[in-house]
Amino acid sequence: MKNHPPAGATKRARNLRSNPTEAETAMWFLLRERFPQARFRNQVPIRHFIADFASHRAKLVIEVDGGQHGTPADLERTAIIEAEGYRVLRFWNNDVLGNREGVAILIDLALHEHHPHPTLPHQGGGLSGDTI
Repeated sequence: MKNHPPAGATKRARNLRSNPTEAETAMWFLLRERFPQARFRNQVPIRHFIADFASHRAKLVIEVDGGQHGTPADLERTAIIEAEGYRVLRFWNNDVLGNREGVAILIDLALHEHHPHPTLPHQGGGLSGDTI
């Protein structure tokens, strides 16, 4: 059964999209530029929360946190979102703004961890010290 967001969540998400923080804007550009295949959306209602960024395709939520975060309430929020089948990555604002490449590497690792593209085992004899 699909969970629909509570009443008013869509309106609140639209308002948040219209008024992003500097770090959210930077993350949005990073996701659109570096990870278009994941099809991230911004300010996405999930259960009774609004995730900063979510890829339904990769089942990955990204939260960009300022100083007001890091509380027990955030742990509960993460647990509820994870119960919906998503993984949650959290980045501090200063990391998004000051370490764009590091943030991109961690997102890339998370995306590939979730969607591995295993290679087939090598079937030939390979190279050895013996020559024919």
